[in-house]
Amino acid sequence: MPTMIFVNLPVKDLEVSKTFFTSLGYSFNPRFSDENGACLVISDTIFAMLLTEPRFKDFTRKEVADASAVTEVILCLSAESREKVDTLVDAALAAGGSPSGEPQEYEFMYGRSFQDPDHHLWEVVWMDPAAVTG
Repeated sequence: MPTMIFVNLPVKDLEVSKTFFTSLGYSFNPRFSDENGACLVISDTIFAMLLTEPRFKDFTRKEVADASAVTEVILCLSAESREKVDTLVDAALAAGGSPSGEPQEYEFMYGRSFQDPDHHLWEVVWMDPAAVTG
């Protein structure tokens, strides 16, 4: 079985977050979702558990970061092309996300970023396959 990753993110309004990510073309696994959290399926091995803040607090003794004021994490997803980077980020902005930083353009890499409704930072990056295997 391949290694999987489950990123846990606190959200203020679970339904707003579900609507946002559904509009980006993602789905949710109902088996791991309820009124306190939803399992966002990003790929076969990458998932984000969107947890209401009270449920998120059940897993930590620390304060929950206010992502509108501080950066607690930057999540980066790969894309298969420059066009896919633009498509996903443009969809996020149209769905109510907000811009986060300037596009990054390098000889072998292109990326853009956005903030989701809870201000979590997401980057989407394309890298030239020749540069990666190089």
